[in-house]
Amino acid sequence: MSFSIRRAGLALILMGSTLGGLTACFPLAVGGAVVGGMVAADRRTTGTVVEDEGIELRSGSRIREAIGERGHVNVTSYNRQVLLTGEVGSAQDRQLVEQIVAGVDNVRHIVNELAILGNSTLTQRSSDSLTTGRVKAGLVDASDLSANAFKITTERGTTYVMGRVTPREAKRATEVISATPGVQRVVRILETISEEELARFQGPPAARTAKP
Repeated sequence: MSFSIRRAGLALILMGSTLGGLTACFPLAVGGAVVGGMVAADRRTTGTVVEDEGIELRSGSRIREAIGERGHVNVTSYNRQVLLTGEVGSAQDRQLVEQIVAGVDNVRHIVNELAILGNSTLTQRSSDSLTTGRVKAGLVDASDLSANAFKITTERGTTYVMGRVTPREAKRATEVISATPGVQRVVRILETISEEELARFQGPPAARTAKP
């Protein structure tokens, strides 16, 4: 099945680079009372946030049923764009996983970064999780970035970034991620927005500075 991106004025950026490339992200927690506060800072609609969570859950379940122990697949969805990372044992399984995700409701685009390799080790996965945590912390510490505008995952030393950001934010995120220990390569999957669109997301200055 072929998928295309309906941009509505947004440009999808998909780029692989060595250390010093672009990325940044902060995953959105979804569920119960957590959703309300987090969505307020997210650049997706509440409905899209819920759809992304559903896409991840349904895709993961169907993939496990189809390939079992033949692969280690992670599914990350942002704004209904799905990133597939991890490992599978064959080109056939790589294609099968993509076909499975293509059949999930609300998916509008798939980026298939699955490697045809043996499953990563527990040590490698732990290292990747540590790198992701460091990236999140760096983005939170960057006062000129909105960490919730990004979603990040790391696989075998490669950091993948999804989000809706301005070119200025993308450049600043590059600086933050480039300085993060453990990041060996960066792949960015970003929708670009203008500074005017960003201002609408943020609301008037008084609303941004008001205390809860």
